[in-house]
Amino acid sequence: MTVTIVGSQLGDEGKGGVVDLYGDAADVVARYQGGDNAGHTVVYDGKKYKLSLVPSGAVRGKVGVLGNGCVVNPETLFDEIDTLRERGLDPDVRVGERAHVIFPYHRALDGIEEDEKEELAAGTTGRGIGPTYEDKAGRRGVRVGDLLDPDVLRERLEYVVPQKRALAEDVFGKQTGEEFDVEQLYTTYREYGERLAEEGMVVDCGTFLQERIDDGDNVMLEGAQGTSIDIDHGIYPYVTSSNPTAGGASVGTGLGPTVVGQGEVIGIVKAYLSRVGTGPLPTELGGVEGQTPGYDSDGGDDDEEELATYIRDEGGEYGTVTGRPRRVGWLDMPMLRHAARANGFTGLAINHIDVLAGLEEVTVGHAYEFDGEKRLTMPATTEKWGRCEAVFRSFDGWPDVDWEAVAEDGYDAIPSNAREYLEYVSAELDAPIYAVGVGPGREETVVVENPYE
Repeated sequence: MTVTIVGSQLGDEGKGGVVDLYGDAADVVARYQGGDNAGHTVVYDGKKYKLSLVPSGAVRGKVGVLGNGCVVNPETLFDEIDTLRERGLDPDVRVGERAHVIFPYHRALDGIEEDEKEELAAGTTGRGIGPTYEDKAGRRGVRVGDLLDPDVLRERLEYVVPQKRALAEDVFGKQTGEEFDVEQLYTTYREYGERLAEEGMVVDCGTFLQERIDDGDNVMLEGAQGTSIDIDHGIYPYVTSSNPTAGGASVGTGLGPTVVGQGEVIGIVKAYLSRVGTGPLPTELGGVEGQTPGYDSDGGDDDEEELATYIRDEGGEYGTVTGRPRRVGWLDMPMLRHAARANGFTGLAINHIDVLAGLEEVTVGHAYEFDGEKRLTMPATTEKWGRCEAVFRSFDGWPDVDWEAVAEDGYDAIPSNAREYLEYVSAELDAPIYAVGVGPGREETVVVENPYE
């Protein structure tokens, strides 16, 4: 069977930890979209592993697959694999033959275009993700399978690189170097292709996964980022370039939608809201310079700023890949209702309730007020979303307790006020709670339901 792990907010919900949590029962973990802009942190046996491309299940010795919906930077891939091996792990990673490849010119153009966009900048990581997806849609991309065929690789590069060089030089007026040199790129990426072939890493993703399912294996489908930065269903243009939603699990792996739909779809929820990048955020607390629109550090609410800093520090709200401070806010229920509808959640994993412990009051954005009317879900355009005012609902806070003991004792050991908060979210989204994260480690999670049982 399949279990699909989906971020329900703006990314950073703790998806990697949930993949690791249920990893024992999974035989294969497949990423279905995104690239090395996805920061997943897994804590296992007291050790922290930060992964940006290798599927999170690799920490638990599972077969990891990068699906055809991913964009793959071979340099990052091999660096992560080699680092995990140096730390005593033996990751078994396969790469979909149809997945597209990130080249240095993609990363160079990512930075150039982000600077040019100014106020429309999406806050990218500069890893070349967007430009690679652009080339995929423009039918000028290079796929992983092309790295294994010298003639095809050279043909593809000789076609696309002059276009990219002209874009950088003639349109943006930038000087170019070896990242736009056909011979340099050909030599480097042929070596990557040879290593992929030597280690038997390249697979036809859909066929590989379906055969494993037919053999009785459990497959976990892992999404990167979150629903509200889905390119179709998110806060466009402040979005990623792929589909983190559950529908992307089918398209990005080659498994049929009925296969994915017959399994479980678990929505990962952070107990408050966080994100890196620009754009509206109706429930935001305080602000972050350079990210929060119109933010003035000298004219803000001191109490809000103090609360935002507390949550950011307690929750470690700094980007795994970039180190940038994340904007934080109260839980946004209209955003979550939108995610529940778009993904069809069969269960929820709610993380970070320990971060909010000790507050006298915990607030939730229960609804929006838009042009004098109450809305329970997000509007379709970001411009309308930016005009929404949050309608808040308050809950009594809960004490800071021995969360490891709570995880060991089970759901009933969670403080009663925190359980009221959790059950409110479950009722609003019409999905049961499968797990509650009360700390960063795998052992610091209250497991209510195992989707594979």
